[in-house]
Amino acid sequence: MTTKNKISPQTPSQTVGPYFAYGLTPEQYGYNFKSWVDNKMVDPSKNPNAINIFGKVYDGEGNTINDAMIELWQNDGEKKLFGRYGTGTDEDNQFSFSTIKPKSVDGQAPYINVILYMRGQLLHSYTRIYFSDEQELNQTDSVLNSIPNERRDTIIAKKTNIGYEFNIYMQDANETVFFKI
Repeated sequence: MTTKNKISPQTPSQTVGPYFAYGLTPEQYGYNFKSWVDNKMVDPSKNPNAINIFGKVYDGEGNTINDAMIELWQNDGEKKLFGRYGTGTDEDNQFSFSTIKPKSVDGQAPYINVILYMRGQLLHSYTRIYFSDEQELNQTDSVLNSIPNERRDTIIAKKTNIGYEFNIYMQDANETVFFKI
């Protein structure tokens, strides 16, 4: 709301205020209490099907972003899981999640929804994580196949000996595909 010589302050939807860090990912900012949601979507010591998803968020110059917040949401028809982690929590500015690999639902390839919050964004970004070892289902997934072939790899996590690596690139030639929701 604007009056003759006064401009109203920004609203929460226009800026990421101090409540963002304090309430959602306090560990990455050095607060002495734990977040009520963390990156352990399942306990790997109690679940033999647990997987690790890890990666970094990169800016347009190839630098890691140390204050992004990543949320993972998944539903495979049996389990609904949610996790949150701040990249600044890890000294290497990496995120990692313990979860289970989702199952295919209605013939779709298994995927996990990703929501990214970070400085410089007025709105958060949405993408998905697909899995490199699901080639057959990936080839028939309608959402994945709506993306130009040369950009599909930006949302496919690569299987490694320690889990699935999924890096997020905010700009440049490797820019991750984001969805308009």
